[in-house]
Amino acid sequence: MTANVGNIDRIIRILAGIALIAWALMGGPAWAWIGVLPLATGLFRFCPAYRLFGINSCGLKK
Repeated sequence: MTANVGNIDRIIRILAGIALIAWALMGGPAWAWIGVLPLATGLFRFCPAYRLFGINSCGLKK
């Protein structure tokens, strides 16, 4: 797995994931558990959808 999620993208995914999971824990709708996906992709720095569509937000490789 090659990293394809950049730093800013990573921070946004982690914060959004935590917010959705917190909402689900506080009695929000069941679909709020989808926050596990952006949290995981942010932590692992890999997004399967990005690979499928050929997107890479990591920037230029040296």
